[in-house]
Amino acid sequence: MSDIPRQKDDFALDFERLPVHIGIIMDGNGRWAEKQGLPRTAGHEEGLKRAKEIAKVASDIGIRYITLYVFSTENWKRTQQEVGFLMNLIHGHLVQELQFYQENHIQVKFLGNRQELPKNIQKDIMQAEEDTKNFDGLRICLAINYGGRDEIIRGIKKLAVTQNVENVTEKNFSKYFDIPDLPDVDLLIRTGGEKRLSNFLLWHSSYAELSFSNTLWPDYTKDKFYADIAEFQHRNRRFGAIKNE
Repeated sequence: MSDIPRQKDDFALDFERLPVHIGIIMDGNGRWAEKQGLPRTAGHEEGLKRAKEIAKVASDIGIRYITLYVFSTENWKRTQQEVGFLMNLIHGHLVQELQFYQENHIQVKFLGNRQELPKNIQKDIMQAEEDTKNFDGLRICLAINYGGRDEIIRGIKKLAVTQNVENVTEKNFSKYFDIPDLPDVDLLIRTGGEKRLSNFLLWHSSYAELSFSNTLWPDYTKDKFYADIAEFQHRNRRFGAIKNE
């Protein structure tokens, strides 16, 4: 951890006040590739490398949860060629990266509607969860075929089968989500220049601190990640109350 910024750096980190859960909308892969004169698929490949690097950094500094927006429910609208490439990329990552997760004690979890994914991806997801379930380090949550509204609707349907709606509270409703014990997002980062949530973790991000970056995801470095965390630590989080500045 010797290269992690400390007090003398412009974005010094307070390791006692790290965000517990960071959500990342990894936007800009396709535009990055086009700027390089490359096919969009090359941007997705580079974006996957960056996701792995940021996961390693998060693991090293002690972040407990990080959720990556891998493939949204709206991404099916892209060309058949691009969707097929992304599914193959997801499959390859899940099959080939077990050693990375083992070396870093990373537990893999998933959010999203699994039933609408290809059968091989469903199998990969179950295998990755099983292979890493006992690791006690970073929990990396991969949002695949995920939409915040879809998760809430699916949760309501599960609840309706088992519980009287009169007894529903925020606390007991959350157990019907894809990851029942997933804590709220503390810091939500979006790269690529857009300033919207795009249906990502709508319930969990109610009080998230938002950080929007013009940097395209493949150009997002660990220093930018440190800087976003440092900025988060300077925010005054009131949660609707009044706190002294």
